[in-house]
Order: sequence, then C-alpha cells, then structure tokens
Amino acid sequence: MSDILSFWGTYLPQILDGLGISLKVTGASLAIGIPAGLALALMVQAKSRFLRWFCLAVVEIGRGAPALILLQFAYFGLPNVGVSLTSFAAAVAALSWSTAAYTSEIIRAGLQAVPRGQIEASDALGLSFADQLRFVLVPQGLRVAAPALLGFAVLMLQASSLAFTIALPELLSQAYIIGTTTFRYMPILCLAGLLYACICIPATLLVGWFERRLARHA
Repeated sequence: MSDILSFWGTYLPQILDGLGISLKVTGASLAIGIPAGLALALMVQAKSRFLRWFCLAVVEIGRGAPALILLQFAYFGLPNVGVSLTSFAAAVAALSWSTAAYTSEIIRAGLQAVPRGQIEASDALGLSFADQLRFVLVPQGLRVAAPALLGFAVLMLQASSLAFTIALPELLSQAYIIGTTTFRYMPILCLAGLLYACICIPATLLVGWFERRLARHA
C-alpha cells in the first residue's frame, strides 16, 4: 500500500495538470454550449421553415453522433476543408456542439413547462415577444431545466476524457502517458478514477439537493 501511495505522490502533480485541462475543456464547452442550446431551443420554434429545419439538423446531428465522432471530425476532418484547430480548440468545439444539441432539448422541455396561462397573461399585458422571453419564459424555463443542466455538466466532465484520442493532455491522457512510461497502468488509472469521483460524486449530490430545493419551492 505504501508503494502505491508513494507512486501516486510522485505523479500526482502531472495528473493534476491533466485534471486542470479537463476542467478547462468542460467549463469552456458548457459556457459556449448552454447559451447555444438556449438559442437552438428558441429557433427550432421559429416561423421560418428554413431556420427551423436548419436548427433541427444541428440538434439531431449533435445528439445522434457520438461525442467521439465529433472530436475526430473537429480535429482530423476540418483540416481537409482548410480549418486547422489545436487539440484544445477541437475538443471545445466538438463538446460545445454536443452540449448545445442536448441542452437545447432540456431547455425546450423547460420552456414548454411554463404554464400557458402566464403566456396569455403576458399577451394581455401587451408584452412584446422579446419581453415575454426575458421576463416570463426564459427565467421560469431555465429554473425547471436547471437540475437536468447541472447533471449534464457532470456528464460532460466525464466525456472530456474522450479528448485523449486527439492528443489533448487531459487527465486520462496523462494517466496513459504515465502508465506507458512506468508500465503500472492499474495504480495510475485508479488515481485518475478517484479524481473523477472526487468531483462527480459531490456534484451529483449537489444536483440532487438543488432539485429537491426547487421542488419544495415550486
């Protein structure tokens, strides 16, 4: 046991560097993807048939294609059309697309959960569509969608491990590099798993607490 703890202590700084990159990729993907998901949720209900079908295509491709395929496309496919991205930028682009696609459906369900009577009341008050979105639909819809969005954020941290396939030095990549160098894969992968668990388990408990709190005040 002491040998494993000593091994972990030796390589913990390198593993933590990888964890930092994983958190940066996840944070950037969520910061881009959730607002894009809100925009898609609104535009799939647009009157323009072209805009509606275009946004539906973006959502369905983002949901239907595995995140690994999107990562490979962003890193290896885009250079074929003259767009070259670093591994970090490709990871953020691919995971942002996946985030936008999934969260658009979560947010759309939240918007549809707003009581119809409140929309009719805002029409009676003469609110414009933009004011309805700002003061009625979006605040209440996001409140309903918040627990699911937080849960999805935990999943995106786990999905960031797929970026090791495009040479991004995130947590799993660092674990594989150390395993390749030392031929001790099991201890270092266990350490990587523990670090993921140290973040994901408290985050999951926080999501559950937040969901219960919202339900109590609903």
